[in-house]
Amino acid sequence: MVPRRLTTCTMGAARQLRLFWSPENRVENMIHVIASITIKEGRLSEFLTVFKSNIPNVIEESGCIEYVPTIDAPSGLPGQTRNENVVTIIEKWNTLEDLKKHQSSPHMLAYREKVKDHVVKVSLKILREA
Repeated sequence: MVPRRLTTCTMGAARQLRLFWSPENRVENMIHVIASITIKEGRLSEFLTVFKSNIPNVIEESGCIEYVPTIDAPSGLPGQTRNENVVTIIEKWNTLEDLKKHQSSPHMLAYREKVKDHVVKVSLKILREA
């Protein structure tokens, strides 16, 4: 049986990774999304408050496996480019159809309206396993 969603809030990261990679839990056509949202200078905190308030709605959607906002972490590693005004959303969806439904869901339309004055641009990478 495929778990509906895995979150670091409900299980340790190591256990989550073991569950995710175990053959019986693999989702055949899983979609991975990297959404990069550039936020206007000085608006990051406000944006994250609105974004995080919508997470419970998203994780209840059919097909949502993971939905996590992230910001750049200082690492000192070569090749890393950091931008303090970018929020990167890491998403996993059971299918592309689930992702498309998410994009047009009422709570996402309301969220976009609330953050439109905070956002400079959005870029998406829609990925599948190689």
